[in-house]
Amino acid sequence: QVQLVESGGGLVQPGGSLRLSCAASGSSISIYAVGWYRQAPGKQRELVAGLTRGGITNYADSVKGRFTISRNNAKNMLYLQMNSLKPEDTAIYYCTAGVTVSSPFFWGQGTQVIVSS
Repeated sequence: QVQLVESGGGLVQPGGSLRLSCAASGSSISIYAVGWYRQAPGKQRELVAGLTRGGITNYADSVKGRFTISRNNAKNMLYLQMNSLKPEDTAIYYCTAGVTVSSPFFWGQGTQVIVSS
């Protein structure tokens, strides 16, 4: 099992940047496919970015070119760099881990991101 704790959310103006972090414990995240999901008010949870064990990344069309997922296996950390943020990026962001990106077993508690002027 792995426990995931996100941090780095907050309030940012449109066009700004945030870096979300996810600290893993209990197991090494290097053995998992990892990802970031988000859920906006009144909307379904969606996959934002994924990173397979082999290092292949995938992104939602809405964030391509703006968001970057990465991991540091030595530190057991997962990151999401978010640039050129838009109001529609406002959501609770969750880090995940599992056998596949699309069906994660483990979820963090979420961190709130608000993009507003």
